[in-house]
Amino acid sequence: MARLKTALIIAVGIYLLVGLAMYLGQRKLIYLPETQRRLPADAGLDGVAERVIETHDGERVIAWYAKARAGQPTLLYFHGNAGSLDSRSERIRKYKNGGRGIFMMSYRGYSGSTGSPSEQANVADGKRAFDVLVAEGVAPRDIIVYGESLGSGVAVQVAASRSPGGLILDAPYTSIVDIAAGQYPWLPVRPMLRDRYESDAYIGSVHSPLLILHGEKDEVIPVAMGRKMYELANAPKDIVTFKSAGHADHYLYGSYDAINAWIDKLWPATFQKQDRRAGQQP
Repeated sequence: MARLKTALIIAVGIYLLVGLAMYLGQRKLIYLPETQRRLPADAGLDGVAERVIETHDGERVIAWYAKARAGQPTLLYFHGNAGSLDSRSERIRKYKNGGRGIFMMSYRGYSGSTGSPSEQANVADGKRAFDVLVAEGVAPRDIIVYGESLGSGVAVQVAASRSPGGLILDAPYTSIVDIAAGQYPWLPVRPMLRDRYESDAYIGSVHSPLLILHGEKDEVIPVAMGRKMYELANAPKDIVTFKSAGHADHYLYGSYDAINAWIDKLWPATFQKQDRRAGQQP
């Protein structure tokens, strides 16, 4: 009996220590930054400029910006929890080559940005990035807020407060709390998490046209979460799932085509006028 009691005390102690370690280090589990700062030209991106967003609390957030061709929208892009701007250079290239504008914001601690990431900081910086685009002459109706994975939680809150022309959610979750509860069912994560990204509580305040993309074999963020977000969202809304895609590979299964078709549906007259003007040039 004494040995059993000792074993139970040790087990409880280990459990509490693990829980404490995860609580104290939770942001290191959520955010996986590449810190190196590179210029767009170093990534082979012509016509893409580095922009520095001065935050309200004195930090400096790095963004890469390719301006849209006349008559086309600009994607305000919030990326996922790992990597950098540089690691997403091919995405920037694809949208730029198609005439779309793209303003991809890093997070604090990523890609040479100062400070440390958090939900509060990321959302505030995202709103600041939206306002920077508007100050540069991009109308809110011509901004499409795009959130990839972790960035979908930033995108929903930005769209809820700024009324953009459209919102694209790429592998969205209902909340980080729900993801953590599924991954660590043996821990009381719901009261523990500081960065919660409760997108399901914000999506009802978004009234912009919505497109959701999700891989049906996503083992990081279950496709059921994408479908739940679609269910909670206001119309007009579309969802495209990819039967063979996982978390970050749906571009191999036609997601660029789906995104471009959706954008063209929202801005058809503008594109037709631009195409006609281009065809009249010698």
